[in-house]
Amino acid sequence: MHPPSYVKQAAEYVAGKLTICTVIGFPNGYSTTASKCFEAREAVDNGAGEVDMVINIGWLKDKKYDLLLEEIKAIKAACKGKILKVIIETCLLTDEEKIKMCEIVSASGADFIKTSTGFSTAGATREDVALFAKHVAPHVKIKAAGGIRSLQDAEDFLALGASRLGTSLIIKIVKNEKLGNY
Repeated sequence: MHPPSYVKQAAEYVAGKLTICTVIGFPNGYSTTASKCFEAREAVDNGAGEVDMVINIGWLKDKKYDLLLEEIKAIKAACKGKILKVIIETCLLTDEEKIKMCEIVSASGADFIKTSTGFSTAGATREDVALFAKHVAPHVKIKAAGGIRSLQDAEDFLALGASRLGTSLIIKIVKNEKLGNY
């Protein structure tokens, strides 16, 4: 994941060999919809192939579901066909709110629902991934991010329905296991 200000530089550096991803509305999701759409368009124009957006958690807490849906749809359109992942920050939500976000993301046209930014109080849990798998539409993929500390964690999240994992530790874990350090 690259900060928006480095997307163009990163895209030029990898010259199409890797997909560049950036985040918008980061880390709290409180930017205006217009700002998030501008960020998404600019990121894609600069070479991002994927955009991760953070929902406005205040809107969710206030039950402004229509605003959340409209915002995600607008950002998806601003992504010009590129992948959009919607970060809902599960550690701050009730199960009822998580289920509602599964419904909203499913209706929005977004490609993924993602557990967390990694900047709040906790990351993915097995329970959250299982809840997502039960409540998202079949076309919505799940990304479990944060809290993945072992190969067993990774395997568990994938078995529960995650399509992608967000972890900075997995390469180190795999290398250490191959060396017998775990």
